[in-house]
Amino acid sequence: MSDYTQLTILTKLHDMAKYAYPALAQFPKSEKFAIVVDIKRCMDSVMEKAIEASKQYHKKTTLQEMDVELEKLRHYLRLSHELGFLPPKKYEILSRMTDEIGRMLGGWIKYTAENPMQNKR
Repeated sequence: MSDYTQLTILTKLHDMAKYAYPALAQFPKSEKFAIVVDIKRCMDSVMEKAIEASKQYHKKTTLQEMDVELEKLRHYLRLSHELGFLPPKKYEILSRMTDEIGRMLGGWIKYTAENPMQNKR
């Protein structure tokens, strides 16, 4: 996968974090050290895995771990919305961002599987 595409997914992750952090700050105080921490941890983990994968020769395992973390993030966001902590509009925006990142990640995984020799930087 080209450096441009890797940069694009990192940019999307950065934009999602910039949008999510102020939204998470509005959660009730009782949830600041519970679900908010879980959501932030997942977002940070996805971003870390994207950086690791962009720098590694063998990306398959790291990309699969990134996919798992992204799925955890989806579930935490849905739970936050269902519990009434995340307003519908913010949930919709974050869900769209997560889906877009998921599609990009899926393409990256597919490319990596189809082109094993081109994965080396």
